Amino acid sequence: MTQVDEARLKRLKIRCWRRGIKEMDLILGGFADKHLTSLSTADLDALEALMEENDHDLYQWVSGQGAAPAEHAPMIARIAREFGAV
Repeated sequence: MTQVDEARLKRLKIRCWRRGIKEMDLILGGFADKHLTSLSTADLDALEALMEENDHDLYQWVSGQGAAPAEHAPMIARIAREFGAV
């Protein structure tokens, strides 16, 4: 792994754990702890794009209380399955 890859993973892990609402910290941070190093480049791109979204929207999507936009649906489904939300 290159230094760029390591820096990207570290930055993304911090973003997952420091969301702003505790529920999303636990959900995304737990997902990052378990899967971050095994994600493909495309999955990392998708997770980074997801980090740009509002926490309240993310929680609605992950908990199944709202439909995720098509571009985020695969990653949301993966995270939701991980935590038994869906």
